[in-house]
Amino acid sequence: MNDLYSIGDVARRTGLSVSAVRFYADEGVVTPTGLTGGGFRQYDVHAIARLELVRTLRDLGAGLDDIRRVLAAETTLHNLATTHLRLVEDQLRQFRARRAVLRTIVRQHTTTEQVSLMHKLVSMSDDDRDQLINQFWDFVTDGLDVHPGYIERLHAMRPHLPEEPSTEQLEAWIELADLVRDEEFRTALRDHLHRTFNTEKGRLMATPEMMAHAERQRELFLEAKAALQAGVPAESPQARDIAERVAAARAEMLAAMTGQHDPDEVRRSIVAFDRNKGARWMAEATGLKLLTRYSTLVATINGTPKPDPDQAATLHEWMAAALR
Repeated sequence: MNDLYSIGDVARRTGLSVSAVRFYADEGVVTPTGLTGGGFRQYDVHAIARLELVRTLRDLGAGLDDIRRVLAAETTLHNLATTHLRLVEDQLRQFRARRAVLRTIVRQHTTTEQVSLMHKLVSMSDDDRDQLINQFWDFVTDGLDVHPGYIERLHAMRPHLPEEPSTEQLEAWIELADLVRDEEFRTALRDHLHRTFNTEKGRLMATPEMMAHAERQRELFLEAKAALQAGVPAESPQARDIAERVAAARAEMLAAMTGQHDPDEVRRSIVAFDRNKGARWMAEATGLKLLTRYSTLVATINGTPKPDPDQAATLHEWMAAALR
């Protein structure tokens, strides 16, 4: 015969209160195994195990009706867990969104009008986010007289918020969404692109040929970055080989632009790199700063490397040393 335990013993074994054990009995979830002569409820080990399961499922957010169905074998524990996992994941997304909004409010001098807007921004669907970015780039590139491929390349610079974004990614999305809606930012970037590309030289820079040259340089810089991060010395043959190929690719690009091919002059310009001069140029390049701000937020949202001027300067110094 199975041992029977008093309601007090059951409460201690399950971690439930006596009133909770009584409640589940009164609700027909887990009824007593028997009664004493004085009418006191008693439970066997099987009932205690069921009560422990009830407590766990309640802690996980399951309702009494769902628990009854599991105990009555009308549904499986797996199906119940699957349903509640979806609910919990949805709640987690909502909590992350709320935390991002609250952290933004704490960090900034947020007005009451901006709070509802920020909550709306983090709650946007993928289609809504795409539409917002499309409207931004449509405005910025309107009337830009360049090859369509370059317009498509600009449109491709867009955020892709993951299904389970971090707080940092949500905060970056709030900032980006606010930025692309800002009339001053949109207009300043549009004016920069029109000044840069609505010239003969600018239109040439936006051709597929020049974009291919630019992509080749980007690949070489990634190779150089990987070598630098791996600790390859600047005085090594490997570093010099990479720097020589960077110089050759840059010379080819300049030749395509100007018709003049002077690899030696390109090498000299790389060797003469000056970090301070580069920093001053970046500080004065207003249009480039606008694009960098946009690109940094997109990179944060997408979880990709962010533009890093200090890292880029270190890379240029490494290649300059390799060519000396």
